[in-house]
Amino acid sequence: MNESKHTQVVVVGGGPIGIELAVSLKQHSIDAQIIEAGPIGHTISWWAPQTKWFSSNERISIAGVPLMTVDGSKATREEYLTYLRSVVAQFDLAIRTFERVTKIDRLPSGGFVVTTESNAGGKSETITCEQVVLAIGGTDYPRSLEIPGHDLPHVDGYLREPHRYSGRRVMIVGGRNSAVEAALRLHHAGAKVEISYRQSELPTASIKYWLTPEILGLIEAGRIKAHFNTLPIKITPNQITLQRHDDETTYDVQVDDVLSLIGYQQEKSLFQSCGIELIESMQRPVYDPETMQTNVDGIYVAGTAVAGTQNSKYKTFLENCHQHVDKIVANIAGEKAIRQKQVYETQIELQPES
Repeated sequence: MNESKHTQVVVVGGGPIGIELAVSLKQHSIDAQIIEAGPIGHTISWWAPQTKWFSSNERISIAGVPLMTVDGSKATREEYLTYLRSVVAQFDLAIRTFERVTKIDRLPSGGFVVTTESNAGGKSETITCEQVVLAIGGTDYPRSLEIPGHDLPHVDGYLREPHRYSGRRVMIVGGRNSAVEAALRLHHAGAKVEISYRQSELPTASIKYWLTPEILGLIEAGRIKAHFNTLPIKITPNQITLQRHDDETTYDVQVDDVLSLIGYQQEKSLFQSCGIELIESMQRPVYDPETMQTNVDGIYVAGTAVAGTQNSKYKTFLENCHQHVDKIVANIAGEKAIRQKQVYETQIELQPES
């Protein structure tokens, strides 16, 4: 392990809020280091190609930098990742990518030591700091179906490049935005698409408004087959078994691929290892809404990480998390000013009388 480096603030997470926070800290002359377990904007990077944001461009822009698209439409995955890279370059931010924070320990003298490990393996480093901000998001891995066959190679919790599904029989489990968008994109790519959803109809009120007419039209025309009121109970290499809610009868559907798009879960281990209290069914971290500081003094939380695992209807998005940045910076900058004043007053007291 190398000798510890020092910075005032360690920001864990190099997504939009982590980057926006780093910009604001730099503008307030507060040293910070961003650690990201994957590439910049990791969560967005695993979206399928050309996926469009639900939010308008002005609501997902960060650090006062406008987000512009050629035709003024909502930004795609590719456009937004390019935008994030441009913000990082514009403000000359140093982000340590593909490096995972494995441990955060409190120092007896105050502050923290943050231990990181390179994803390439083996290389471990430590950073000492006064504050830590956890901007780690809430969609770390797909929720599992937890049925026999859920771990087979042709079962996936992510939509990949649509081209790879052309000519294949694909069962999509789920009925919200990610499932509906996947169904439409795979249908247009030449896949034979079917949907299994536990309710009697799609929750159109929570689906992107531009997707609803098309998916309903294709289902009505029989071009996408919908198995409403069903739950998958078993997957084999070439079929999926569905169970009806009403009479609990079962039937098999022949498939080549199964996409389990039923939501995502937050990784809790870093919160738990730091002693941060997690509450409610979503296991969200406890924090002061005025400062974003958790129950552990000196550790803050920002972005969608504040919501824990959002089980059904998402209420915390990037667009309503920008305020976290101002609250955290104001609190840290205030503490820094107080400490500087205390040091100055101590120095005055120690000066000999003339």
